[in-house]
Amino acid sequence: MTHPRYTELAQSLPASVPFVGPEAQERAQGRRFDARLGANESVFGPSPRAIAAMQAAAAEAWMYGDPTNFDLKEALAAHHGITPDALTVGEGIDGLLGVLVRLLIAPGDTVVTSDGAYPTFNYHVAGFGGQLVKVPYRDDHEDPDALVAAAIEHKAKLVYLANPDNPMGTWLPAKRITAMLAALPEGCLLCLDEAYADFAPTQAIPPLDTTDPRLVRMRTFSKAYGMAGARVGYAIGAPELVQSFDKVRNHFGVNRIAQAGALAALGDQGWMDKVRADVATARDEIGAIAARHGLRALPSATNFVAVDCGAEGDFARKVLAGLVSRGVFARMPFVAPQDRCIRVSAGRPEDLAHFKAALGPALADARST
Repeated sequence: MTHPRYTELAQSLPASVPFVGPEAQERAQGRRFDARLGANESVFGPSPRAIAAMQAAAAEAWMYGDPTNFDLKEALAAHHGITPDALTVGEGIDGLLGVLVRLLIAPGDTVVTSDGAYPTFNYHVAGFGGQLVKVPYRDDHEDPDALVAAAIEHKAKLVYLANPDNPMGTWLPAKRITAMLAALPEGCLLCLDEAYADFAPTQAIPPLDTTDPRLVRMRTFSKAYGMAGARVGYAIGAPELVQSFDKVRNHFGVNRIAQAGALAALGDQGWMDKVRADVATARDEIGAIAARHGLRALPSATNFVAVDCGAEGDFARKVLAGLVSRGVFARMPFVAPQDRCIRVSAGRPEDLAHFKAALGPALADARST
């Protein structure tokens, strides 16, 4: 009997999904979650204009989407005040990270990231045979100085940094990012993941400079725009770098319905302002709920809050299990010492009412075992 002849690299990798989705947990429990507050989705939903545009585009689903994403790129360029050749669109930031790694990383090439940062990036690096070097967080922030030092020591081709950060929600000022970029070794590219930029203070986001070949920035419609299920993201960078994505990307990866929805969402900044306000209110409420139980909420520039449970990771995992068993989907950082926290997405009042009702009993259970 013959078998597929996998590459040595493929044989060495686990067949796994980086995240356990709420759907899998619901199937295991045999019930739906009362509050879905774990994946940093926007429960406030897309703009009504985006919903209408996607409904209309559904009738045209027999056609492929524009493989150049022309209309969306033109609108994004106008929105950001840059030229369309400095933009590429992909299947969310996850898809774009895969293309970036494929372009730059051959087996054995070194990539630097933070220990506990976004695991899907690591998944792509491993999938192309790259060697990950990880540095620890400092005071619940990613550490630009340590990232640069590791890049120099290991002659890294690529460095990953999220600002604002996932999973902690913290942020670095733009001047720290600019200084980091200047200190990177020759031939090293900084991938700046700005998935949460729409929630960040202005002083966290460096000015857009599409002439710098050392930097590529990732943005998304999954968070503030409320379109996580549509899978639309985009990269901003020097035109030569951005255009190289066309060499290996999935040209029909962003479907026609998603393109229409993203274009309409971009045109409704009033909805974006409303979502920002709703998220700010929800963050305050999460912090207040945590404080009532003697817990500390970390300051957040995202649509989630990391809540310090006040003990080591094993205790936080018990708290998380208690929330999940009571119908509240939440997550937590994977790596110590950040795993002392649980991570709760901004929700509607009814969602946070479920969190409020579940947190006290979950803490009591965790303290009794």
